[in-house]
Amino acid sequence: MSEAFDQIDGGALDVLIIADHASARVPDDIDLGIDPALLANHIAIDIGAGQVSALLAAQLGCTAILGGVSRLVIDLNREADAPGLLPVMSDGHAIPGNRDADLAQRMMRFHHPYHHQVERLLGAMTAPFILSAHSFTPHLASDPGQQRPWEIGVLYNEDDRAARIAIPLLEAAGLIVGDQLPYSGKQLNATMNRHAEANGIPYLGIEMRQDLVGDAAGQRRFADILGPVVLACRSALA
Repeated sequence: MSEAFDQIDGGALDVLIIADHASARVPDDIDLGIDPALLANHIAIDIGAGQVSALLAAQLGCTAILGGVSRLVIDLNREADAPGLLPVMSDGHAIPGNRDADLAQRMMRFHHPYHHQVERLLGAMTAPFILSAHSFTPHLASDPGQQRPWEIGVLYNEDDRAARIAIPLLEAAGLIVGDQLPYSGKQLNATMNRHAEANGIPYLGIEMRQDLVGDAAGQRRFADILGPVVLACRSALA
């Protein structure tokens, strides 16, 4: 298996779950120059996203691809020319080891193999549907006054077809839903722009609040809620 991603082969259903920020792994030969405790922080990993993705892959009988390294090593959900691709600062924390890092080398080692595998997996599907799974912190250290009451957010850029189906279903399941919240897919949608919108593939982009998916019970709850929503979106659009 590539160090750039982990793949879960849960079955043959034409749904691909993509979790760009599922890992906090930092390869032994990369020194970020940070306190190792920060690797459990939201700046390093989308807490709970990988576990919910794995549960959904098993539940739905589909494939999931999980980013294999921390977003502090390279951000897989950024365009190749985006300033946040190799972060030197994140939510008030300096990442000094990235200041002199070789961006081209990190791209070749992690970013390109990850996205090429996404392309291969989608290319093998007849009528693919994508679930993009992320999670967000309820509190930003750099902006403590910001309130983030939503339990799940639905993000999109131009293609909001699945969002319009999913939002009322998620609300009916009892969740407080943010439409383009806590941030907008108009700004942060690189992986879905590349693999879904550019190819006309329908997708649902979600952001789960990390304090709700930080343990096994919360992860199971969200997987149980999301499974039927994903299937409803897929049956309507794929």
